[in-house]
Amino acid sequence: MSTERLRITKRVIDGLSADGTDRFLWDSDVLGFGLRISPAGKLVYVLQYRIEGRQRRFKIGPHGSPWTPESARSEAQSLLGKVVDGIDPQQEKFAKRKELSLADLSEIYLNETLFTAKESSVRQARNNIENHILPLLGKRRVSKIERSDIEQMLRDIAAGKTARTLKKGHRRLSRVRGGKGAANQCVTTVSAMLGVAVERKLRPDNPAIGVRKFPGKKMERFLSPAELARLGEALAAAASLGVESQYAIAALRLLVLTGCRKNEILKLKHSYIDRYHRCLRLPDSKTGAKVVHLGGPPMRIIAMVPPVEGNPYLLPGRKNGTHVTDLQAVWVRIRRTAGLDDVRIHDLRHSFASIGAATGDSMLIVGALLGHRSAKTTERYTHLSDHPLKSAAERISDEISRCLGEGLDVFAVNDATNQNPFAACWDQDADPSIPPADPVLGAVVRTKWLDTRAAAALLGFTIGTMQTYRWMGTGPAFRKIGRRVVYSADALTAWQKAQEGLNVSSAACNEAIPIRQIDS
Repeated sequence: MSTERLRITKRVIDGLSADGTDRFLWDSDVLGFGLRISPAGKLVYVLQYRIEGRQRRFKIGPHGSPWTPESARSEAQSLLGKVVDGIDPQQEKFAKRKELSLADLSEIYLNETLFTAKESSVRQARNNIENHILPLLGKRRVSKIERSDIEQMLRDIAAGKTARTLKKGHRRLSRVRGGKGAANQCVTTVSAMLGVAVERKLRPDNPAIGVRKFPGKKMERFLSPAELARLGEALAAAASLGVESQYAIAALRLLVLTGCRKNEILKLKHSYIDRYHRCLRLPDSKTGAKVVHLGGPPMRIIAMVPPVEGNPYLLPGRKNGTHVTDLQAVWVRIRRTAGLDDVRIHDLRHSFASIGAATGDSMLIVGALLGHRSAKTTERYTHLSDHPLKSAAERISDEISRCLGEGLDVFAVNDATNQNPFAACWDQDADPSIPPADPVLGAVVRTKWLDTRAAAALLGFTIGTMQTYRWMGTGPAFRKIGRRVVYSADALTAWQKAQEGLNVSSAACNEAIPIRQIDS
């Protein structure tokens, strides 16, 4: 090994050449700082030092950007300062190489921290990690992650930078879309992972705490009495005509009558039903085991569902031993028929809670029926009842009107009927001759539904004539359930009578008005 010493400068380095041997050029200003010249002519800055009686050699970096003789000499001086303080730069470098990456931490989080969590929670966390977090931050060292990195991840996921299509098997594709909702979930997952890192003293703080997420959408949608009536009518039509699965229809009715979550009904087994105490004893749910108390209508629906021998589920699926799964497709067709295109399946749960609040039940009672752990969760549903807000708005507007001294009676109550002119659109007592229909189950026994062929036979028309009437918009009222056109027998009879009345009036007019002959 050469012991040649001189000040290492760019001019000196430019004059060096490879001679086929491994040699060192040591700096005369900083003790231990040198330049290694490999047999092939590669130049590398090094620092040789002694600590705890052992001589170590530390590789600073190759000659070239960013390492010049001046920057490498400055780095060597900084490293020697650590040696004086008893810190071994070489050991520190090895420790950094062994430091966990975020990908390594994710395995610890999924396999150890979430070991006792519900399967659905583990699946959601794994999807967030594999689809979004690892592609963006997986290689980053846990100790090097900063708040700006997490904020950038939030923006990237919301912008769709992690969106892609994955092949999951034969003719199976998984589409990762991203978006603001997924971005918020990923920040929550990263925060939980970094919380584990803090607990294990892998870093001193959690930079994900305090990261501002995108504002969430408040789904304040619930069904009014009139909308419940339309939904019941659509369910009744689908059930009486057999255009949808009877088990799917029963599932939708149970959802709105019990306030249960979708999977709590779809995965309901016969063994969970306590008919004597009129309740469901669910061994597991989103919040753990719970008891769901039932009223008379849902118990009647459960009693009417025909069981399938050998299938443990109340609502069996197409294959043996399975339950109904594709409820969304049925719901899309039913809600379109009822004119409720903006209503989700989960909004049926909202409606159950809001009706409970509107009828005077406390949050404690409603929360117990829904199986909520926290009253704050129940508030998301029960505050949807806007009757107190409407009363307050009416009092305030009346007071403002009085103060202004203006008679704002444009929409005053009708003096003759003492009713609001808009009340008839939802008042079930508007026509006392019609018995009130069950707003959820639908009046199947009162209303008979016919398809196009049966409707044409009832009126004495051909199917083509019925289609022509629909195209012209002058025929009897009809509904569409999926691709099926259905008619109410009552609507057909009423339309037929109306047509007969028009024909009689037309004939009477022709007899009363003489036809004048025009002279040529």
